[in-house]
Amino acid sequence: MMCCAARKQTLFSRAPMILNPMTTDYLKKVLTARVYDVAVESPLELAPTLSQRVGNQIYFKREDIQSVFSFKLRGAYNKMAHLPPAQMKRGVICASAGNHAQGVALSATKLGCRAVIVMPTTTPSVKVEAVKARGGEVVLFGDSYSDAYQHALTLEKKLKLTFVHPFDDPDVIAGQGTIGMEILRQHAGPIHAIFVPIGGGGLIAGVAAYVKAVRPEIKVIGVQTSDSDAMARSLQAGRRITLPDVGLFADGTAVKLVGEETFRLAKQYVDEVIVVDTNEVCTAIKDVFQDTRSILEPSGALAVAGAKAYIERARASKKPLKNETLVTVASGANMNFDRLRFVAEMADVGTAREGVFAVTIPEERGSFKRFCELIGPRNVTEFNYRISDDKLAHIFVGMQIADRDEAGKITKLFEKHGFKTLDLTHDELAKGHIRHLVGGKSELTQDEILYRFEFPERPGALMRFLDSVAPNWNISLFHYRNQGGDVGRILVGLQVPKKEMKAFRTSLAGLGYRHWDESVNPVYKLFL
Repeated sequence: MMCCAARKQTLFSRAPMILNPMTTDYLKKVLTARVYDVAVESPLELAPTLSQRVGNQIYFKREDIQSVFSFKLRGAYNKMAHLPPAQMKRGVICASAGNHAQGVALSATKLGCRAVIVMPTTTPSVKVEAVKARGGEVVLFGDSYSDAYQHALTLEKKLKLTFVHPFDDPDVIAGQGTIGMEILRQHAGPIHAIFVPIGGGGLIAGVAAYVKAVRPEIKVIGVQTSDSDAMARSLQAGRRITLPDVGLFADGTAVKLVGEETFRLAKQYVDEVIVVDTNEVCTAIKDVFQDTRSILEPSGALAVAGAKAYIERARASKKPLKNETLVTVASGANMNFDRLRFVAEMADVGTAREGVFAVTIPEERGSFKRFCELIGPRNVTEFNYRISDDKLAHIFVGMQIADRDEAGKITKLFEKHGFKTLDLTHDELAKGHIRHLVGGKSELTQDEILYRFEFPERPGALMRFLDSVAPNWNISLFHYRNQGGDVGRILVGLQVPKKEMKAFRTSLAGLGYRHWDESVNPVYKLFL
C-alpha cells in the first residue's frame, strides 16, 4: 500500500498493460451500444477555477445533466434494448441504490414494459420518489445494495422477470463505456488520466476497456471512499473481496462486492485506485459548485476528489504534476437537500479552511473582549461559552484559516498573550460533537438574562456588540455560529445588576441590532 502525507491512498496499481483480444469485443460493443434514445452526449467542460488552483487542466464530464441526473440510464437502456421480445413483455427487475433504478424505470417507460425496482431502505428519498415518478414499482429492502440485490433475485424467480444488473453485465458495461468514447471524441489532445468513480465497477470497466483499446497511453484511475473500497481491496488481493459493511454517505457507490466481469476488466485495464475520505468528497462537491453552480451527489464528486488527491500525492512526493489534462466523470447529482448543511461544513474541514480551538481565559470582566481583540480581522465561524467556574473560562472557538499551518500560528499567538490554547482543528470528537454540546446549567448565573441578537454579518459587528457591554456586566453565556447568511445570530447570557437594567435597555437601543429577550423561554429554563 502506498500513502502520501495527506492520507490519500492508492490501494492498487496495475502493471504495464498487454492488450487482450477481449478488448476488441468491448470496443465493438461500445461503438454499437444503443444509448442515445434516452441519453445525451454530455458536455466535457473545463473547470477554470479549480484548474487554476491545482495547476492542471481539470475537465468535468457532465453526466449529472442527464435526464435522470446520472450516467446509469446508458447501461440500463442498452441492456434492455437488447432483450428478446418475450423477455421484454414479461418485464424487468433490478436492485439499485437509486441511480440505476431511475435508469431502468425511464428505459422501461420508453420501451413499454414493467419495471420492479428493489432499493435499500437507506436510499435517499429524492431517489425513491424519482423512481416512482418514472413509473417504477419500488420495493424497499435491506440496508445496502447487497441486501437489495439478494431480495431482487428472489423476486426475479417468483415474478418471472428479467434481471437488469446495475454493473456486472456486458451490455450494461458497454452502455457505460460510451462515456469513454465521448471523452476521446470531445478531447483529441493529450490526456494524462481519466478519473472514474467506482461502486460495483460497471462504469470504470466500460470506460477503461474502450480507452485502453483506442488510446492506451491514457491512465484510467478509479476512485472510491475509504469506507466502501471493495474494488481497491479486491485488486490489491487479486480476488474479489466482500466488505462486511459499507459507508452510506456516498450511497451510489456503497457496494460490498464488485462484479465478476467488472473485476476482470478492472484488473486488466485500470491503472490504479485512489481512496478518499468524506471530507475530501465534500470539498470536491464545493469545487464543482464553484465552477458550474451545480451540486453533485457524493458519489458524483468522487472522481474530482480523486484527481485532487492524485495531484496532492505527486506534490508530496516532490514530483509535482503541472499543466496536465485530467478528466473527471461527474457521474450524478441526485443529492438530498438536507445533506447540504453537512456537506458545507465538512468542505471547510476538507480544505483545512476552519481552525478549531479550546481556549482557557481568566473568568474576569474584560478578558473575553481582550481575547476577541486578538482574533482581529479573522472571520469567526463559531463561539461557544458557558460560565462554569469562578476562576477560569473555557471557550470553544472556530475561525477561517488560510491553510493547514495557520492553526498552529494562531495557537502560538493566543499562548503568547496568556491564553492557554488547545488546537482541535484535526480532532474528530471536537469537530463532530463537542462543538454542539458546549453549555449546560451553572450555579454561577445569578442575575443572568438571556438575549438573542441578529447583527449584520460583516467584520467589526461582533466587536461593536462587545463594546456596548458595560465593564460591570459579565458575559455568562455566548453562542455564535456562522450560517453563511447575511445576518449573524448570537445568543448571549449577561449578568446585569437589577438596578442597571435601565442603562442596559438604553445600550440596546443605541446598538441598533435586532434583539429578543429569551429569559423566560422554557427551553432556557430547562437546559441552561
